[in-house]
Amino acid sequence: MKVRIFQKGFNYSQDGTGNRLVYHLQGCNLKCPWCANPEGMPPEGALLREGDGPLKDTTCPFGAIKNGTLSLSLCKGCKSRACVSECGETGLRLSDTESRVEEILHEISRCRPMFYDEGGVTFTGGEPTLQFEALKSLLEGCRRIGVHTTIETNATSPFLPKLFPLIDQLIMDFKHYDGEKHLAATGALNDTVKKNLKLAFGHHPNVHIRIPVIGGFNNSPQDIESFADFFRRCDPGNAAFEALAYHEFGKVKWEQCGWEYLMKDAFVSPETMKAFETVFTGRGLRYEHT
Repeated sequence: MKVRIFQKGFNYSQDGTGNRLVYHLQGCNLKCPWCANPEGMPPEGALLREGDGPLKDTTCPFGAIKNGTLSLSLCKGCKSRACVSECGETGLRLSDTESRVEEILHEISRCRPMFYDEGGVTFTGGEPTLQFEALKSLLEGCRRIGVHTTIETNATSPFLPKLFPLIDQLIMDFKHYDGEKHLAATGALNDTVKKNLKLAFGHHPNVHIRIPVIGGFNNSPQDIESFADFFRRCDPGNAAFEALAYHEFGKVKWEQCGWEYLMKDAFVSPETMKAFETVFTGRGLRYEHT
């Protein structure tokens, strides 16, 4: 079985406890315009243009390059990717590569000495549950060799609870409590997200909920109160909560993919971020900084 990965590397405490080897799995079912890893959205992968030098018109056999300029909009749906696979043109790359599950597990096993401070492996995305069977096999393999596992998920998969026994730390995004606003921003309703949150609160011992705080989307005082009220009604037990402020670190990647970056005036103030912590702790919710 193969798995498509668009990024991997070590990170300390940002993607789970301790020092972790983080695998970003290709493909996401949401279309968040603030996404920091847009190249991870298309399940088939994305073509990125890195660098600003001229390209040879002959690099693309389908005419997407004219007068040294690449029109990435013409690349959508291209299955050949001859510009990379045949020509090896500098400055163009595919977002992802394929590896066998066994190869990844061997790599993880060799890295075990690096998993200090309760570290291990994190599978994130994109959205890792889109490659469900491969993800399940990876988690099972990690369990066999005794490696701590974390997944970061948007929690939209109805099959997510099947993975609970294989996950040591479950990090879940919760972008908005209002289904219609969630739909308008991400392209999907949040009914399944809410169901999975409640199931996780009741059936998983180590849950961490993250709210990406986006100016003009979910950062008003009423939003903060509504988030806290929703979580209290869900009886979250010992789950941890964290609000993460909007940033535009992914903007350059949108441009490299040839896609318009639509976010404007979405930054949030330190006072807003502090208000999340104050309101949540005031409701008896465990707030945690990572």
